[in-house]
Amino acid sequence: MSRLRGVLIGSALGLLAASCTSFPEQPAPSGWSPAQQLTPQAGPVPELPGELPKGPGQGQQPGQQPTPVPPPEGCKDFNPNVIGTCLNPVSGVALTDVNQTTGAVTALATERATGRLLRLTKDVDPVEVAKFEVDASGDGGLSGLTLSPTYTEDQLVYVYVTTATDNRVMRIAPGDVPKPVLTGIPKGPTGNRGALSYDRTGALLVATGDAGNPAAAADPNSLAGKVLRIDGTGQPARGNPTAGSRVLASGLKSPGGLCVSGDGTKTWVTDAGASADLLYRVEAGKPLGDPAWSWSDRPGIGGCASFSTMVSLATANVPGMVSLPMNPDGSFTGKPQVTLNGADGFGRLGPVQALDDTTALVGTVNKNAGGTPVSSDDRVVIVVRQQEPGGGRD
Repeated sequence: MSRLRGVLIGSALGLLAASCTSFPEQPAPSGWSPAQQLTPQAGPVPELPGELPKGPGQGQQPGQQPTPVPPPEGCKDFNPNVIGTCLNPVSGVALTDVNQTTGAVTALATERATGRLLRLTKDVDPVEVAKFEVDASGDGGLSGLTLSPTYTEDQLVYVYVTTATDNRVMRIAPGDVPKPVLTGIPKGPTGNRGALSYDRTGALLVATGDAGNPAAAADPNSLAGKVLRIDGTGQPARGNPTAGSRVLASGLKSPGGLCVSGDGTKTWVTDAGASADLLYRVEAGKPLGDPAWSWSDRPGIGGCASFSTMVSLATANVPGMVSLPMNPDGSFTGKPQVTLNGADGFGRLGPVQALDDTTALVGTVNKNAGGTPVSSDDRVVIVVRQQEPGGGRD
């Protein structure tokens, strides 16, 4: 996460820090709202601008009504925080650049069922970067996306793919065909989802499903049901708990999100367990064991983002986002708070990427069964976390 934040700052994304925050009249423990409209950052060194133009609903005085956003017209979405529209359900998101001259935001997104990796810029038709032949049955497909920790130099992108024969990690370099990094991850009738992230050393973290075989998740010799830690060539990363093994932790069924805190001290993974949706804290060399939190009502916990005072999670079965207030040591201080589930939200959410400690990029999954899509769905959107007056804990 710290490397990703450095990438974003290097791409003029310092403007997404605390000055983007909206301050409600009353404390909002874990509130989220659409982000303010982004503008290019002045100067060669990233600095926080004193004032940024306000997006709809942002910056109004107490008692004022939020500025209404017109409803979408076809694929045209008038919310300035929507980067991409008219996508299939989104499985991965990654912000890549903010143009310092025009303010245009560029992101990447993956579609699970179509196998498409797309480059998105607001009010521009999506550009297909790559398309993978995927098997989207049994929760498989194109389900994971992350940037290289040195993306500004090498422009490398990593994805998690279900093929006809296995699950695998692949790398995309500019002007080249996608190349396999790690193949042979077991594939089954279910448990094929995967998620990707990086730890603070630059090692690639890979969350894998159990391929429908719970015993495989407990087998140290299987790549199924694990959090793996590998280098850029797919080999075990230096410093793994067991020398020569890629396994960092074990015990997953069908992971939906994998996230590392900005300071690199906390790693989290979400899972669709046998009887509940689960959030685990990952500890090197230990089975995942008891979850840090569980949801027996199965809201569809998926993508996650680890902030300094909270962990936020997308929900794919109900509209909105769930946030857990957190102490510095990673223990939780209260019950989950549900936000972005009203008229100001974007419906059901899948992937989440933290951009800094107040801002996140999310993808919607409203076209999945049971969703209620609008004409511009599915979408990729920037949202901002609200804080208490005076900068208190969210």
